[in-house]
Amino acid sequence: MAAAYLVLVPGAVLFVAPFAWMVSASLQHLGDMFSWPPQWLPRHATLDGYRTFLGIGPDASRGAQDAGRWFLNSVFVATSVTVLQLFFNSLAAYVFAKRRFPGRDGIFLLFLGTMMVPGQVTLIPNYLVLKHIPLFGGNNLLGVGGHGWLDSYYGLILPGAVSAFGIFLMRQYMRSIPDELLDAARIDGASELRIFLQVVLPLCTPALAAMGIFTFIYAWEDFFWPLIIVSSPEHYTAPLGLALFVVKNRTAWDVLMAGSVIATLPMVAVFLLFQRRFIQGIALTGLKG
Repeated sequence: MAAAYLVLVPGAVLFVAPFAWMVSASLQHLGDMFSWPPQWLPRHATLDGYRTFLGIGPDASRGAQDAGRWFLNSVFVATSVTVLQLFFNSLAAYVFAKRRFPGRDGIFLLFLGTMMVPGQVTLIPNYLVLKHIPLFGGNNLLGVGGHGWLDSYYGLILPGAVSAFGIFLMRQYMRSIPDELLDAARIDGASELRIFLQVVLPLCTPALAAMGIFTFIYAWEDFFWPLIIVSSPEHYTAPLGLALFVVKNRTAWDVLMAGSVIATLPMVAVFLLFQRRFIQGIALTGLKG
């Protein structure tokens, strides 16, 4: 046990230290941030960086005027992607775990195979598909003439509505649910949808929490996809808006640190709220192959 702590404690400190310094730097004056040795505890703590970033106070002109819109967009997009994945991934996982039909295992292996394809390979095909969605964004019935779902919430949300990893995670957990429980519900006259909603899903709460945390954090942190398809500032998400703010304000480190802390807080809050379910879901998933 002591040997484990000797390895885990330095590792934990190594991973937490950058975030701790970022929080500390966001509370320091610009002249104190790069002093040597580093000040882990600010001697003269200030919230000026946060006020400036949010456009409050005498230096409001240096701040991100649309920061509120960025965060609202990120909340909407990340929450929508999470809800859609929780439903569709668990529904597909139920079919693969508890229903029998020709080609089931082959189709599931095909899903797993998509996990080996780098996301960068599918960027251009996804972009072209969204651009030519019929009857959206000025397109005609053939998907020509406009921009389709590019630069829209549809383009930010729907490509992430399903994931092979989420289906795999939920399937492995659902395989641990006794088949006799589902057979008893069928004998009582329950439909497959009712069995899924009222029997299977309540038993999958830990796995749903784990997948929800994974999905929300991934959707919140996603930068590359919004960068490609979003062109109007009203659709900027927090990572994209913050990155463009960095480009515009290269030396405003106090403001940048404050913005980075604000952008990180939702992910930390989600994990802290659901960490018990998250750990339980990860520990139990895969007990049955």
